[in-house]
Amino acid sequence: MNYENCDLIHPTGVKEKKLEVIDGWTIKYHANGKTIWSKGKMVGDLPDGYWEWFRADGTIKRSGYFEMGEPVGEWITYDSKGNKYKSTHRSKG
Repeated sequence: MNYENCDLIHPTGVKEKKLEVIDGWTIKYHANGKTIWSKGKMVGDLPDGYWEWFRADGTIKRSGYFEMGEPVGEWITYDSKGNKYKSTHRSKG
């Protein structure tokens, strides 16, 4: 099989994450192409507003807010079952 023209393979052999933009939400998928890896809004090339990251099994892993690319406010890390594990506060600068 020839993978030269496959847009899912980088020259390094690492799979590119599939990306979609739906109703202004930028959604990236795990290498399996099915489960969501991250979801949030972009302003230009910068993440802005609320974002979430997920494990390959679909459980939430982390969530937090960006202000034009800078993490701000409360960031929550979740355990493997999706329960709140810890919270940190981020401020610009």
